[in-house]
Amino acid sequence: MPEVDHPTPAMAPSPANSLFGKYEVGRLLGCGAFAKVYYARDINTGQSVAIKIINKHKIAHNANLVSNVKREIDIMRRLRHPNIVKLFEVMATKTKIYFVMEFVKGGELFAKVAKGRLPEPLSRRYFQQLISAIGYCHDRGVYHRDLKPENLLIDENGDLKVSDFGLSAVTGQIRADGLLHTLCGTPSYVAPEILTKRGYDGAKADIWSCGIILFVLNAAYLPFNDSNLMMMYKKIYKGEYRCPKWMSPDLRRFLSRLLDTKPESRITIDQIKSDPWFRKGFKEPKLDDQLEMIVKPEINENDKSKALNAFDIISFSSGLNLSPLFDGTRNSPGEGERLVMAESPENVIRKVEEIAAAAEVRLKKRKEYGVDLVDRNGKQAIGLEVFRLTENLVVVEVRSNGGGREFYDELWKKKIRSELVERRRGEVEVAGN
Repeated sequence: MPEVDHPTPAMAPSPANSLFGKYEVGRLLGCGAFAKVYYARDINTGQSVAIKIINKHKIAHNANLVSNVKREIDIMRRLRHPNIVKLFEVMATKTKIYFVMEFVKGGELFAKVAKGRLPEPLSRRYFQQLISAIGYCHDRGVYHRDLKPENLLIDENGDLKVSDFGLSAVTGQIRADGLLHTLCGTPSYVAPEILTKRGYDGAKADIWSCGIILFVLNAAYLPFNDSNLMMMYKKIYKGEYRCPKWMSPDLRRFLSRLLDTKPESRITIDQIKSDPWFRKGFKEPKLDDQLEMIVKPEINENDKSKALNAFDIISFSSGLNLSPLFDGTRNSPGEGERLVMAESPENVIRKVEEIAAAAEVRLKKRKEYGVDLVDRNGKQAIGLEVFRLTENLVVVEVRSNGGGREFYDELWKKKIRSELVERRRGEVEVAGN
């Protein structure tokens, strides 16, 4: 397989510059300690993409980094929002993992702010798109934890795109006290409660970072800054900052609610969306199927069964040339699981619908073979989706989306799962006879 560590500046077709015979790899867009991002072009469609290349050898020795990569795959496959960078597919060799993502032509929002403060209406527009994206993530139990202008991109239409979910957390990481405890983020944007090391609410911490971003967009400098890191942390603890004279009174008041040092009284996403300053010209974007699977372009669109690409198999399996990186991958207790069955997707969904009706559970269909099962109060939900693995096998993936362990255990484990497993056993017994 050709290495792409030394791409040519031009995009002229060249076998040495081809990745899997599908992408022409071009200029380097950026690099970090363990990954590089290149511009590339889909050879078949001409579509521009960005390819993030992770060196597996550099992270294999670090369990936290391995976990972050797994989580990033799992998170990004579920996020389909116009203000979040799309992940098209994931490919892998024995030494590298390739994230094929949407190419955002305008670059980082940081580059715009570095030239000077933005007009208040423009900063409001970017902030509205940021909150729409982050609210979408929070509704799905995803907390970014590293929001900053460097991780916000601007496309050719001037729209904001949230990127880099490498430090994100999910509800399954929340401890018994209802809080997250991993210390992460960029010092200038980190919430004061994270610094206390006593645990924090991921949503509240993200909102604080959004407040810092909004301040920076309008002021072109940080609200809490000091050459001495400990002095800066003291300012963050105390919430000591000053708004420049050009900020409007409404914006100053709004910022004070975002940069409230007490997480329990800090403004929420819903309150943000109803604030007068925020609401000016705001329109919630239309969303496609919220948990739409990412499918390789080669898949026949006329095939109604949802096939799995390398991206899906990576997140499902511990093999397929990903060893040793993904060896030992297992589902976290209580969060969800996957079953492999010799059954058609239609039959699985039909059986789930029958059980849901008998249990008087509300069922909401998604595109193709996916359903959401919601309890009577509408507060707890289970997401179930069926994917065709081969001509004769399917993968049934189920997740507790609303945090309700009792609802998940009662409906999935005791009713749906047991019925599917018993059906599978029955088929084996009949075949044996």
